[in-house]
Amino acid sequence: MFNAEKVKNECVQWIRDFFEKNGKGCNAVVGISGGKDSSIVAALCVEALGKDRVIGVLMPNGEQADIDMAQLLVDTLGIRHFIVNIKDAVEGVTAAIPFELSKQSRENLPPRIRMATLYAVSQSHNGRVANTCNLSEDWVGYATRYGDSVGDFSPCSMLTVDEMKQIGRLLGLPDVLVDKVPIDGLCGKTDEENLGFTYAELDRYIRTGEIDDLEHKAIIDRKHAMNLFKLELMPAFDPKL
Repeated sequence: MFNAEKVKNECVQWIRDFFEKNGKGCNAVVGISGGKDSSIVAALCVEALGKDRVIGVLMPNGEQADIDMAQLLVDTLGIRHFIVNIKDAVEGVTAAIPFELSKQSRENLPPRIRMATLYAVSQSHNGRVANTCNLSEDWVGYATRYGDSVGDFSPCSMLTVDEMKQIGRLLGLPDVLVDKVPIDGLCGKTDEENLGFTYAELDRYIRTGEIDDLEHKAIIDRKHAMNLFKLELMPAFDPKL
């Protein structure tokens, strides 16, 4: 049984402890997409540190259809925020590379530019960058390496999508943010369309080992095995001197 209130309180204390040890008086810098994960992480940081120490960064790539959801979140929490449109940066890098980028490279460039933007904001505002990934996404590698997969601290990377939603409701976030259908922001499809299975199936499989659809089990197992390297430290040669 998942005790959402207990885990939420422990997570809030964990955030406080992190900042006490790794940046006393620093601000939490959170990339705000308008989805549930960044909304919940930002709300946890507000509860842990107070709204004056949380900075939201909205980073549309040109026009963003759900930018109103990101604005709703920062207004609901009452946190200061910056809007940084990354369109020119994405187009500039793309134009400067002397060959046609692959589809995957084009899709992953914006998240990597967003992370560079977050660190620029963070270093200019005495900050620490929050990672907003959850366990379900990380389990199957559904994050951009050195994009949304990184950060200075990660409050929710050991929580499944369903567990995140329970905590989001406890935090008093609007239902429209907690229950928003997740869209990857890269190719316009929902997460579940891209993955080939539902988060409900994945969450149950992660926590219990049970799954009804064996084809979906095979997809999950393959993605998990292929993407474990994303969760590990960069390999480094040790000369054993």
